[in-house]
Amino acid sequence: MKPAPKHSSDNTKIFEFTPRDFARVRALIYRQAGIALTESKQEMVYSRLARRLRAKGLNTFEEYLDGLESGRDSEEWEAFTNALTTNLTSFFRETHHFPILAEHVKAVRTPVSIWCSASSTGEEPYSIAMTVCEAFGTLTPPVSIVATDIDTNVLETAENGVYPIDRIDKMAQDRVKRFFLRGKGDRAGQVRVRPELRQLITFKPLNLLAQSWPISGPFDVIFCRNVMIYFDKPTQGTILSRFVPLMKPEGLLFAGHSENFMYASDAFKLRGKTVYELEHRYRVASGRNNA
Repeated sequence: MKPAPKHSSDNTKIFEFTPRDFARVRALIYRQAGIALTESKQEMVYSRLARRLRAKGLNTFEEYLDGLESGRDSEEWEAFTNALTTNLTSFFRETHHFPILAEHVKAVRTPVSIWCSASSTGEEPYSIAMTVCEAFGTLTPPVSIVATDIDTNVLETAENGVYPIDRIDKMAQDRVKRFFLRGKGDRAGQVRVRPELRQLITFKPLNLLAQSWPISGPFDVIFCRNVMIYFDKPTQGTILSRFVPLMKPEGLLFAGHSENFMYASDAFKLRGKTVYELEHRYRVASGRNNA
């Protein structure tokens, strides 16, 4: 039996992590999820994957990565991908997008279909749901939202819809009263989104690099914010090309504040601050595909 790795209470690395190990991690996560890790991410990778080594009672990164590549432990691929996925999010992040969303959904023909392609722990799709409820003046608007993410752990959090109360500190109180239920007893200090919001959203696991996606359009809106920054330009272009037939001709694509799709695809043109629409010739093609 192999001795269990020692635990450390300081910043000393308890596992050797060589440049070759890091190169293998980079290659594996790129192949699995399209994430292009930079050299600056080495410490982050060590910290997150060292937890996986401890959980599995392994002594070396080489042993861990050999196990992944051998395919002997298919469930570990999910844990590996979850560990290296960054999930920074908040309610109404990049607030300038939501008034644009509200105006758009009121202008298009109902029912409205929206895809949130990187939902993380749920704050983004629930912000979308709150926006459309406000736009239509009802908790049961003619809107359906599909929310996906590659990380199955954060999807579970999103589906539960329960958050520490400090996550809504910056939200207007009228929104809080309208859309959240405050916990009592052992749930004190937490809030839950109202069931009406939850019913607007279907959560599904989805890898943007997968050969097929478990969704179907056409969508009036696609949110793909702060995820493309982890992909290289060829991967971005491939994903954007797959969005086109899933969008309605007048559909909008929302990007993150530091993302620029103009250099990755000729299918989209900038409509406003990090909001894109289909170029005319792609609108025509999308209309035929969605007919």
